[in-house]
Amino acid sequence: MKISRRNFITGSVGIIGGTTLVAGYAGAVEPGVLLNVTEYNLTPPGWPRDFLLKIAVIADPHAAEPYMGAARIEEIVATTNALAPDLVVLLGDYEASHYFVTRPVERKTWAKLWAECRAPLGVHSILGNHDWWYNLSPIRKALDAAGIPVMENDALRLTHKGRPFWLLGLGDQLAHIRGEGDYEGIDDLPGTLAKVTDDAPVLLLAHEPDIFVDVPERISLTLAGHTHGGQVRLFGYSPVVPSQYGNRFAYGHIVERNRHMIVSGGLGCSIAPVRLGVPPEIVLVRLGQAI
Repeated sequence: MKISRRNFITGSVGIIGGTTLVAGYAGAVEPGVLLNVTEYNLTPPGWPRDFLLKIAVIADPHAAEPYMGAARIEEIVATTNALAPDLVVLLGDYEASHYFVTRPVERKTWAKLWAECRAPLGVHSILGNHDWWYNLSPIRKALDAAGIPVMENDALRLTHKGRPFWLLGLGDQLAHIRGEGDYEGIDDLPGTLAKVTDDAPVLLLAHEPDIFVDVPERISLTLAGHTHGGQVRLFGYSPVVPSQYGNRFAYGHIVERNRHMIVSGGLGCSIAPVRLGVPPEIVLVRLGQAI
């Protein structure tokens, strides 16, 4: 078929216009305007079916303007509180470190805002790789000053409506950069599990999902972030995932060998200020079911 110059120009303009529209959406609307609540209802092995627990998961906010300023965090906190969770967990990477930051958010500001999340069992946190790589001590101090416990290979026994469970917080798996693509973690899963002293059900918080290959069935559910769902995700596939397992652990509810993990798509941006096909999300996990 012969293509006229006019048709070629018209088609080219259409392609350029469409590309510009997608780029504008990915670079402004999805990362800075949209906010999803993604809900999971499950009763994983080891969790009693009549033990109802509602967990709000906040992952990878990467606070900084233009997309994760104080007003945006306030919106996320208000949306989280409206869900009336029993427990709020923060999975790390609290500040943005990419080159496209227009203005940082003061640490005492974002920490105070996350502390305004309301839940009977409190707000608990772990640190992510970006927290370790940039401004580790000030970030840890900001969380502590806001009254948010930072868990690092720690085990905490909580009680909800008279029933106990364990919350484990794993140290970061990429904490120290040793070279190009070479990292040394401070994670100690066996040591953390050794702090569990009874048969109450166990939940694990881990920034990176890769630890899941070593998680035993004793842990009912692993909650992870880090990947941002690839930050660009189309038709259930992410071209780039910061995991040695690629799309296997990129996003969502993952079940392997009778073990369960939920990987949040997170809230902020890393490397580049774009999100496409994986809008910022608060994850709401409902464990157990009414009888």
